Parts: sequence; structure tokens; C-alpha cells
Amino acid sequence: MSQKALGRLINVTPAADGVWIALKGAAAGITFSCFLTGAAGDTYTLQEAKDSAGTGAQNLAVITEYHTNTGNASDAWTRRTQAAAATMVTAAAATQNAAVVEVEGTSLSDTYRYVKLTSTGAGAVTAIQRDLGVMRAPASLPATGA
Repeated sequence: MSQKALGRLINVTPAADGVWIALKGAAAGITFSCFLTGAAGDTYTLQEAKDSAGTGAQNLAVITEYHTNTGNASDAWTRRTQAAAATMVTAAAATQNAAVVEVEGTSLSDTYRYVKLTSTGAGAVTAIQRDLGVMRAPASLPATGA
């Protein structure tokens, strides 16, 4: 029997809006999946911290690319680019209800290990740690904020 992706390749925090997620030392990168229905648009802000309590929290201005679509499997992803920033803004259009942004562990400042993405509206954020440093059975995965 093959091992599934959870625990081998990924760990997931479905309700991650504004939640500190371990990155450096836990995974090679993190993918944030965002969704806000109703063509309302939203602003998402990326920050880094030294620990899960938010010590030394500061904006992490590394977002240069993200992708958007409707989020209902009816369309392909559209690549969006911008100058390096700590925010990404989705437009008030159905084609931007969903957004995905990826952050590499190497982009964190020295001594910083945690990241969070926070919606300024009512957007939902899911954090997916990818390329885990240590593979484990799902029941043995550490909490993503630990």
C-alpha cells in the first residue's frame, strides 16, 4: 500500500487565516489557498515571525506572483504578477474569487521560522506545507503551528 500525500508531501491547515504556520525547518515551502465568494475582492497580507507567538512579526515582501480563478473548477488559473510586496489584492470579479500564492522557506529572514497570511475581508485561507522535512503518518504529524 502506498503512502498518501498527507504526511509524505504535505500537511494542511484548512482554517489558516491569520494563523502562524511553521515553515523554515518544517517544509521547503507553503502554498496558501484563498477564497472569498461573491466577486467581492480582498487584500491578503503576508508576515513572518520568529515563533508561533508572533515574536518579531514583520511584513514579508516576497509576493511577486500569484494565481486566481473562480474557485469552482470552471476555469483555468490566471497568473498575476506584481513588484515584490507583502500583499496581494484580488479584484472584485468572479474570476478572482480564488487565489493561490506560494512562499519558499528560503525567503524568510534569518532567525524567522513562521509565516501567516491574513485576509482583510472575509476571505478563507488554507495553508498547505509542502515538501515536508520529515515524513510521518498523518496521525504523527506535528501541529502546523508548533
